Amino acid sequence: MARIPSKTEILDWIADNPGLTAKRDIAKAFGIKGSDRIELKRVLKELEAEGTLERKRKTYRDPDKLPPVTILTILPPDRNGDQFARPMEWQGEGPEPRVLFSARKADAPVAEGDRILARVNEVRGEDYQYEARLIRKIGANPHKVIGIFRKATEGGRILPIDKGSEKEWLVAADATQGAKDGELVEAEQAGPKGRMGLPKARIIERLGDPSAPRAVSLIAIHQHGIPDDFPDAVIEEADRMKPAALGDREDLRHLPFVTIDPADARDHDDACYAHADEDPKNEGGHIVWVAIADVAEYVTPGSALDREARHRGNSTYFPDRVVPMLPDRLSGDLCSLHEGVARAVLAVWMKLDAKGRKISHRFTRAMIKSVASLNYTEVQEAQDGDPNERCADLLPEVIAPLYAAYEATKTARAMRQPLGLDLPERRIELTEEGEVKSVAFKDRLDAHRLIEEFMILANVAAAEELIRLRRPLLFRVHEEPSPDKLDALREVAVASGFTLAKGQVLRTEHLNKLLAQAEGTDFDELLNISTLRSMTQAYYNAENFGHFGLALKNYAHFTSPIRRYSDLIVHRALILGHGWGEDGLSPQDIEMLEETAKHISDTERRSMAAERDTTDRYLASYLSERVGNEFTGRISGIARFGLFVKLDETGADGMIPIRTLGREFFHYDQKSQTLMGADTGTVIGMGQRVSVRLAEAVPVTGGLMLELLEIEGAPMPAGAPSRRGKPIGRRAGAARIKAGKTRRKVERRRK
Repeated sequence: MARIPSKTEILDWIADNPGLTAKRDIAKAFGIKGSDRIELKRVLKELEAEGTLERKRKTYRDPDKLPPVTILTILPPDRNGDQFARPMEWQGEGPEPRVLFSARKADAPVAEGDRILARVNEVRGEDYQYEARLIRKIGANPHKVIGIFRKATEGGRILPIDKGSEKEWLVAADATQGAKDGELVEAEQAGPKGRMGLPKARIIERLGDPSAPRAVSLIAIHQHGIPDDFPDAVIEEADRMKPAALGDREDLRHLPFVTIDPADARDHDDACYAHADEDPKNEGGHIVWVAIADVAEYVTPGSALDREARHRGNSTYFPDRVVPMLPDRLSGDLCSLHEGVARAVLAVWMKLDAKGRKISHRFTRAMIKSVASLNYTEVQEAQDGDPNERCADLLPEVIAPLYAAYEATKTARAMRQPLGLDLPERRIELTEEGEVKSVAFKDRLDAHRLIEEFMILANVAAAEELIRLRRPLLFRVHEEPSPDKLDALREVAVASGFTLAKGQVLRTEHLNKLLAQAEGTDFDELLNISTLRSMTQAYYNAENFGHFGLALKNYAHFTSPIRRYSDLIVHRALILGHGWGEDGLSPQDIEMLEETAKHISDTERRSMAAERDTTDRYLASYLSERVGNEFTGRISGIARFGLFVKLDETGADGMIPIRTLGREFFHYDQKSQTLMGADTGTVIGMGQRVSVRLAEAVPVTGGLMLELLEIEGAPMPAGAPSRRGKPIGRRAGAARIKAGKTRRKVERRRK
């Protein structure tokens, strides 16, 4: 039995560690485990009964001290001009402490009576007991602004960088933070919104030259509120980490695992190994190992690293930088499966039959040593008969068996029929200075598909294992399209000359048949994009609703705990379920599972939006020197205010304002997603081939404005001039009749 600390020792610990006051934190600090926690609980209850400790939301604290984060009410300034605050929830028996409010230059102004959420630090030797720093005003969440500062005689203005935004903000002379004209700045709303005039803002951070190439991703980071600076406590905790020992782990260092990643990858969090199954009962079958970095060994529940990882939710990737979920000491070192270095992993052994179906699996907490860190291109070249020096020796015993197992999985995949979208991924290549060198489409090799298929198998195994163990986990959920989105897709399909069956339970095989009809036609890309847009967005959930896109009943993310918090939760659940250590899923993890699922689903969407905005800005920068040039593309979207065109060369999306289309009024039909000319009856629809001229490219917003030249090889017809968006002259009534007849003809053709 461990020694139970005295009441004095417990009180001293809580006083020295105000941020670690849950029962589990106290137990961990004094090495109390198992049944000994019952005795600790008894002591804590005694302290609570004596009034020495107060229990609040499962944590204990000294009632005669303020918690590190508390709510305060601002008091009027004293005769020396100092501003003090009064704690809202003082429960102590002693006199209420005096709290000095210390405002920073960038803080929002506070006035007498304001309630604030503040971080307080105890001080000694003064006539007050605490100093407080503003976190935020209660009931206020100031609107954040990212823009270009333009200096004026008194203060200045902030010009927007968001596409489609024309709102400017007024900055008072004492709220500029010394910003220079033309600088990129971050600001927040100052004061209540007024009905008249420009809204007011105060600058809180100067971000530098907006035209600098490296500012592109920086704009997105600040605009979307992505945390890109690790707190000191997190870095200190990561720097203290040592490589995991073998201990009770299964020793798999004799197996020739390899990592296969992009050529420029800095971290390697997954490794694979495969061989033919020697079991005569499974003739033609395969054994596949997938080993994933054991991040749970280093990022333990409730630690500073854990809190920051959960806060970030995931890593965010830009062409010029990565905002990682974990510090480089972990992501690039201890949790990276480097060649020739022993590394801790969670591994899954999977038995596949001759058709690539998983028959069985088992998980283990192990140690591996990768024999090589390979990239996709060299692995594919080796398999295709042109191995380089490093792959030649690995080809017969390592690379070839991986491809043999992959070939088997292709049969199982064809039977399962996951959604087969074919959307090439853009690759933006930068110079050393950060300028766009080229925009190309990434090659899609069998080496990519091999790793993807093995990762899916491992993710399925993780979900099935935790369901078997009856342990809570986060599922990766993808629900089927809504009826409205499905109807919209069906409209696009019919307009393109294809069919999507109606009146049956939708399955991915139905969508795959539609995509197969379009393959090789002019509508191939349009149908792929439209199908993607009809999908609901995948998310994390503690409840299982299946994965529609992958045609899987049970699916969880297990394979990337370096860059996704969801995977770390799944790792901890496996550790808890198998009893592999004290660093498994904690009671608090379980209690917060639903909240965590929503939070990390939101951070994932935040990262996707930031990555998309950054790509748009880089593409606009790349094309800005080609304003006036002509391009070909396809109409990818139609709205009441204009059309969107995806350019063939770069995949960039540009807009054609409706006011620039010919000299006639265009009617917008939301149901058919078309625009129809009131004079000429010209119908503009999704998927049509067009020629356009680049009229404007704005790198700071990522906006591209286009001028329509030709549709399906024919020049735009010129209608009658229009005024205020309505047909004019005697032909107005005839134009409406003609447009109505044309619309009915179009609808009849589609039925």
